[in-house]
Amino acid sequence: PDYSLLTNKTMAAPKNEPKIYTGIGLDFETSGLDCVKHACTQLAMQAVRFDTWEIFDSYVKYFKPYPKQDIGGAPKRKVLRTKEELNLEETKLMEYQQEALTYSGITMDTLYIQGADLKEIARDVIEFGKRATLTNGRQTKPVLVGQNITFDIGFVQQLMCYAGLMKEFEKVFAGSYDFYGNFQPKYIDTIDLGRLAFANDPTMTSYKLELIAERLGIELDDAHDAGADVTATLNVAIVCSNRLRNNNGTGANLQRAEKTRLHFKI
Repeated sequence: PDYSLLTNKTMAAPKNEPKIYTGIGLDFETSGLDCVKHACTQLAMQAVRFDTWEIFDSYVKYFKPYPKQDIGGAPKRKVLRTKEELNLEETKLMEYQQEALTYSGITMDTLYIQGADLKEIARDVIEFGKRATLTNGRQTKPVLVGQNITFDIGFVQQLMCYAGLMKEFEKVFAGSYDFYGNFQPKYIDTIDLGRLAFANDPTMTSYKLELIAERLGIELDDAHDAGADVTATLNVAIVCSNRLRNNNGTGANLQRAEKTRLHFKI
């Protein structure tokens, strides 16, 4: 073969590029606590690099009020319905509790005027996840980060199922399949970080975001606004991460594993 055609670039050994791990800070405001009955009202996301903690993308939108779909929750017994009943079900909105709206400072007028279509937001989430993937590979898909994030994951699942985009979501975000074959996104919960940091402090009686932030010296502006909550949540993760990276392990008694076998394979 004519090796003269090969350049130095093609002859060079392949480089092992460092993996860039990323997360997406995520927070929903909702019309209630039940992801089967209640609606998403606002979503905020921020994409962050775990190596530098640089925020490199952000997103905030309100949801236009939308009807309930007959999916999710316990299996339902099939009942014959008239055409009129089916049409009524299709136009029946999710439950919007006034208490929940007041808690987040969101009104129905705000949702109708400023809200975006649910399917549009679902597509935005998937595109956001793609942009947040900075290194190709299964291990470097973005991880969700949130305060009490399991609550938000229920509304993520509602959003993707209602939009018919669950399969696309599974391709983009880190996660695994449970025993029943359902996709469970991988996540970091700042409540757990707070407990790791303060479980030895008897004066810490609650792990609400505002209390963890206050104890760590983090300002929280406009609590219960999705955008402000995501910022505070990522700041909690940043402070805890920096403490891990700068701590040499002193101050705690490291556990020594006891030998339980007499013979080991070498």
